[in-house]
Formats: sequence, C-alpha cells, structure tokens
Amino acid sequence: MTDETPPTAAPNDDADRDRTQEHLDHRRERLTEFLDSEGLDAIWFGQPNSFAWLTTGSNVVDRDADVGVAAAGFTRDDGFVAVTTNIEAERLAEEELPAPFDVTSVPWYESSLASAVADATAGAGAADFAVPGFDELDASRLRRPLSATDVERYRALGRDVADALERVARELQSGDTEHEAAAGLRISLATLGIEAPVTLVGGSERAQTYRHFTPTGAQLGDYALVSVSAERGGLYASATRTVAFDSAPAWLASRHETAMRVEASALDATQRAAGGGESSGTAGDVFDAITGAYDTLGEPDEWRNHHQGGATGFDTREWIAAPESDEPIEAPLAYAYNPTVRGAKSEDTVLVTEDGVEVLTSTGEWPTRSVTSAIDGSAFTVERHDVRTL
Repeated sequence: MTDETPPTAAPNDDADRDRTQEHLDHRRERLTEFLDSEGLDAIWFGQPNSFAWLTTGSNVVDRDADVGVAAAGFTRDDGFVAVTTNIEAERLAEEELPAPFDVTSVPWYESSLASAVADATAGAGAADFAVPGFDELDASRLRRPLSATDVERYRALGRDVADALERVARELQSGDTEHEAAAGLRISLATLGIEAPVTLVGGSERAQTYRHFTPTGAQLGDYALVSVSAERGGLYASATRTVAFDSAPAWLASRHETAMRVEASALDATQRAAGGGESSGTAGDVFDAITGAYDTLGEPDEWRNHHQGGATGFDTREWIAAPESDEPIEAPLAYAYNPTVRGAKSEDTVLVTEDGVEVLTSTGEWPTRSVTSAIDGSAFTVERHDVRTL
C-alpha cells in the first residue's frame, strides 16, 4: 500500500462537456428504449435519487420530502425537460441542470408539481411520483446497470467517502462518545460535498448488543465500529471501519475475519453471476451463497440477525439479498454487502463487472488483508479492510 494521493486534475471545460454529453447520450438511449417498450410519450422523475440519475443535479430543498422541488423528464417531442416553480427555476437552470434541459416555470401559488408535470406532457406519461393519469414507475430498474460516466463519478465518491471515514476513525480515542465520532464524520463528509443519510457509531458495549448502533452519548470503550452510507450527486457509497483500543476483546479479530470471509463469498457469487452464460443468477442465489458461507464458517444463524446488503447505486440499496429474490445480478453495478458477526462487521462498496471486482471505498491507507471466499472450491480473493489498532 502507498500513501500517495493522485494529483487533482486541472479544470477542463472541454472534458466536462464531453462527459456531460456522454452521460446524456446514455440516458437518452435508455429512456427511448423504455418509452418504446411501454408505449409511452414521456417519463418524469421527481424523487431526488432518480432526478440526480437523469440530471446529475439535485432537486432537494427539504431533505425530509419524498419528492423534490422539481421534476426532470424525457419526452419524445421535446427531449430533456424540467418543471419547477418560479422560486427555483433560475437557480436550477444555472446550478443543477445540464444546458440541454428545457425548464418550464409555473407560479408557486397556482399549481402543484404533479399538475405542472401533467400539463407539460402531451400523450401518455409515467412518473416516479403520483401524477394524475400517469403510470407508476419503478425507477430502480432504469438506473441499472451503471453507465461509464456513473462509474467514473463512483470512483471519485468511493475514494472521498473512505478518506473521510478513515481520517475520523484514525483519530478516535476510547473515551470519545458515539455522538462525537458521528459528528466528526458528518463534518468530514460535508467538506467534500457529501451527505450522510446513515451514520452509525457503535462502541464496544452497544456494537455487541445492536446491529444498527445509532449514535448515543455512550463512550466507545474497548473498540468501535463506524459505518456510513453517504450520497453525492445521487450516488451512494457505504463502508464500515473497525478500530480497536488497547483493551479490545480477543475475539474481535476472529469474528471480523468471519465477517470478511462472508462478504468475500457474497462478492464471489455476485461476480460469477455477473459473468453471464450458465453462471448468471439472481439476488436469491447470492443470498444462498451468503448463508452457505455462514454455515461453513461455523456461524449458521448469524444471517438471521441483520440483512446482508445487496446492490447499491442511486439508493442506499437498490435491492437487498433475500431468500428466493429474483432481482437480476447486473454489471457493471456497485454492491455493498454488510455481514455481521456478534459485534463485528465488514462492509465496503464494490464495483462488480463481468471481469472482476474493484473496491471503490478504499484509500490504500488502512490495513487490508487478502481474504478468500468460503464457497467450496473457489479461489476467489479480495482485499478487505482489517481491524485497525490505535
């Protein structure tokens, strides 16, 4: 591992325009295919994650709202379009939307967003929020698999999330509280333009008691688990780091090793399925590999105590691996599995392609270990983040 940080690239307007055009070309192709297959004339996105998937921008003002302050869409007649109120139109056009989007503004006191979208649509439409007369849309299916520009942005996000997480984790002390650690992580992420909808910090007592260790005023104690699901530009990256202090329990290393090997087994099964052909499979198949790994490693019932993660991308989880789930394994796509073993947890966001896996939430500055899948006969290995002793 090295401590080298790649130099920050100088701004390049031509390159940015090329990436934007590549992004929009991909979205146009995917959405045109969808309109053709469904016999529709327009498709609209008001939920923040799908708005970001289409535009790379944000329609969020109130973070508690399920639908943002604008809807972005694609229509047969007009191409890329957006609808919002007069309060937001100028700001969105200048700061959030690529130039090809045609923005329609309506007075804030005259129309709801749903009505404005319906009025702006000629013909049959679908939306990911309730619009009278429109088909309901499951946008998750449209967001998968990832495009080349999605992967490029994901790599940058993964590095930044890991960097923020590890910088905070390295400075923790036994007497710090979970609240203090969580606050430091949120601030560290915010300086990089990253939101943290899920921030979990579990000191040694609570990490052994709960699988979702929402922060409290309790001191960290003997060791700590720090977990985050973070978002920027609509993409989500999840990761966990474990730090041990001088009094850390002797069993922590072995339980963490088991969690790492279960995670490696999940990635092994996912990559096999992503390879296509006879090896193609579903989320249910990956779940079977996960439970099989727990059994092989002597922890047959641990999977029952917490979900095991699954596909990620433009949501914290696009789907979660579950028994008999028929969600397809797709590539290229990011996956975040999060196995736990009685006070230990292993988790990172990993890009899976037909040819291999790439850990996105990595800096090269945290101790790692090459971990082997527990699937019988498999030679699959992946670098996993180990416990760091402070």
